[in-house]
Amino acid sequence: MLTRRRLLALSGAALSGAAVALAGGPLSPAHAALPPTRLGILQFGSAAWEIAAMGALGLDAANGVTLDVTRYANNDAGRVAFMAGAADAIVSDLLWAARVKADGRDLVYIPFSSSEGAVMVPKGSPIRSVADLAGKRLGVAGGPLDKSWLMLKATAQEKAGLDLQTAAQPVFAAPPLLAAELEAGHLDAALIYWTFAARLEPKGFRQMLTVEEMVKGFGLAHEPTLVGYVFDGTFARANPGTVAAFAAASRATKTALADPDPARSGPGWAAARAQMQAGDEATFEALRRGFLAGIPRLSLAEEQTLAAQLYAVLVKLGGTKLVGSATRLPADLYFQAPAAR
Repeated sequence: MLTRRRLLALSGAALSGAAVALAGGPLSPAHAALPPTRLGILQFGSAAWEIAAMGALGLDAANGVTLDVTRYANNDAGRVAFMAGAADAIVSDLLWAARVKADGRDLVYIPFSSSEGAVMVPKGSPIRSVADLAGKRLGVAGGPLDKSWLMLKATAQEKAGLDLQTAAQPVFAAPPLLAAELEAGHLDAALIYWTFAARLEPKGFRQMLTVEEMVKGFGLAHEPTLVGYVFDGTFARANPGTVAAFAAASRATKTALADPDPARSGPGWAAARAQMQAGDEATFEALRRGFLAGIPRLSLAEEQTLAAQLYAVLVKLGGTKLVGSATRLPADLYFQAPAAR
């Protein structure tokens, strides 16, 4: 069992970087009074792209947002920091946030991206379905509570009557390591984040099953946004304007990056690309398309409805073993911006 000390050690001493508000015109008195937010993100995740673009476009300053950013090598390290009170917010997934909130930790969730990962296999692999994962060496990114792993286990249980925890040989590790192990032939398959799946496809690997396909397999009309910014509830209640300002800056950044006019989106993408480790134009374009495809487009009410439906399916398929103690999605999980005065 990984201890808090061990997880923090795995973070590689947590690469620390500041994302302070850039010059972007005078702030209103209300904006100037907003406290900074300690934000934890993955060092290789797409949230790093958004934060870099936000700063380059001046949208943090325009919304009165000041960020103190710490980068972590894996999700577990960020979650430990959040649970220990070392971060006001992290990027995590909806199911983890729901589980932790149901267990008594006060937090709120803001949708960030609906781009999801996939089970990747070599092009010539005989693995064609979840049933074929039995007995296979399966890499899993994000840890045993990651939403993609929970949904893959539920899919295998429903479609093939398999408990992948015991029927397969799961190996939990950071995505860069899993991608390297899959390429080296040390794994038969890997459930990996979309940013790494996009890099593997040009190398001859294929998607066996995507998270989006898993969700549709449960009968949902659409997929809720499964990755989001998770804010400490005490911080959010004490500073609702700060959280609302960050949410506004995040939306504005996505809107700017989706602008087809390079004069408006170009500076943001230049800053994001510096975080991508995209070695060539084809890789950059694949990552860019994936980011834009994942921009949340559902209303808050639609997000809540779909999330509740997905949670109910997972409860039915796996019970507390799969989702934790709650039998339904916590009612106040999503952040509600304060009403304008």
